[in-house]
Amino acid sequence: MFSFVCFVKGSLSFNFYAASCPSAELIIRDTVSSFSSTDPSIPGKLLRMVFHDCFVEGCDASLMLQGNNTEQSDPGNRSVGGFSVIDSAKTVLEKFCPGTVSCADIIAIAARDAVAIAGGPRIMIPTGRRDGMVSLASNVRPNIVDTSFSMDEMLQLFATKGLSLLDLVVLSGAHTIGTAHCSSFRDRFEEDSMGKLRLSDKTLDSDYAEVLMEQCPAGVQPSAKVNNDPQTSLLFDNIYYQNLLAHKGLFQSDSVLISNDSTRMFVEDFANDQDLFFQNWGQSFLKLTSVGVKSGDVGEIRLSCASTNA
Repeated sequence: MFSFVCFVKGSLSFNFYAASCPSAELIIRDTVSSFSSTDPSIPGKLLRMVFHDCFVEGCDASLMLQGNNTEQSDPGNRSVGGFSVIDSAKTVLEKFCPGTVSCADIIAIAARDAVAIAGGPRIMIPTGRRDGMVSLASNVRPNIVDTSFSMDEMLQLFATKGLSLLDLVVLSGAHTIGTAHCSSFRDRFEEDSMGKLRLSDKTLDSDYAEVLMEQCPAGVQPSAKVNNDPQTSLLFDNIYYQNLLAHKGLFQSDSVLISNDSTRMFVEDFANDQDLFFQNWGQSFLKLTSVGVKSGDVGEIRLSCASTNA
């Protein structure tokens, strides 16, 4: 399914590289496809990356910069993966079109393609983003959703990015693929006097909670993971919303989507109609990848995604 949307921000444009690097999007898509064929977790990693990049400093690849006290060093980003995919695509692009394609555009296009590779909609997004010069760990926590967030906290954060209540519900659908560390939903459980976990959040389905406690028992390594979607973890579909209605949302920030009448309405719509979810995904993803973009003379086109040109 192809979804065409008309929300284009600033000086971004469709086919931005048509003359300067006509093979840019093909190179990125082939890179994502190649990595995904050997590691099926790649689509989920790239989708998470674009959220963490765009919500902090805007969609400017600030997340890619390495060094002390950069965004990568914040605990909230240490589990973000997929950097090698972006670096690999950049290496090839520098051979064909030196100094032309930004790392910020690579991240956005790679996430777009990751969704399609995982079975989601194929959409068009504008390009022309430039790479940022600032990356600070201290900017991360105030700007990313914590899995324990309430509805109000998420709505407030999304509003600061120009994203609506509908965007919140649609983009939460990204949790249809990917994995999560056991520590990210441990707040829904508590330890009893014997040191065993028991369910403390009664909004979570008890059978699903039992499965999670088996996969993430007390004392398990913090690096242990579970699938965001216990049914179709590698497929971008609408099962996430069906799970929410069955009280099987992994995170507290997932479960609250059915506790509010306004958001529950959208959850029910998407649970019943995957095509509707896909149509809305195209528009919300375009808005996400347009958050805080740098264009024109702002920022630069990095030669290496890991460092600025200066």
